[in-house]
Amino acid sequence: MNFRRISLSVLSFLFLSGCGAQFYLLQIFGPDHYYIAAAQPAAEIAAPPAPGSPEDKKDFETLLDWQARRTEADCGKANAQASADYDKFFGDISPFPAPLPPEASTILFHVYFDAGKTVSAAKKRFARERPFRRNKELTPCLGRIAGLSYPSGHATVSRLFALLLSDLDPARRAAFMARADQAALNRVIGGVHHPSDIEAGKLLGNAIYADLQQTPSFRADFEKLKPLLKPL
Repeated sequence: MNFRRISLSVLSFLFLSGCGAQFYLLQIFGPDHYYIAAAQPAAEIAAPPAPGSPEDKKDFETLLDWQARRTEADCGKANAQASADYDKFFGDISPFPAPLPPEASTILFHVYFDAGKTVSAAKKRFARERPFRRNKELTPCLGRIAGLSYPSGHATVSRLFALLLSDLDPARRAAFMARADQAALNRVIGGVHHPSDIEAGKLLGNAIYADLQQTPSFRADFEKLKPLLKPL
């Protein structure tokens, strides 16, 4: 089978069922990027706090505080967003009709793909271990998941989508941004990210969106999203 011939429209149409598998498949057999190369915004992210620094210690104080007071409901909500998918973050407040129109699904998947590649590049650059691997007092209620910690992919992707949706539906910007902030905080509550991972992810989401806005192919696709919104 020639995997390069896999239909991108089919993969993106499956976006709502979880884009992780499609992302990793296309990392191997797909394009380098759709709109922006990963190195552009990834280079704008500063290094994480040095081990043992006051900022690093504050990270663990916050994580242990959340561990002491989080509830089963808190962990349930965090687990419901275990995959960084559009529908998991914004499905119930999406400005698009359900099911997501195929063209919107394709464009959002392309945004997700570029963000994922950028997060991967930044994580490899800093190679920060997850907090529960650095402090044995931490017991994550999201499980001892694999991968590196800095910056948070969930924080990056949720912030990026929130910015995009805010430009499509400015009247609901506060709701979109609040939802992204909660999705990011859930990773701290669940014990799988340092707070500084979250802040870096938000900054990376901002940087990616700023670069997207300067890219003609994205601007053209953004215009295609407007007629796909739900009628007012």
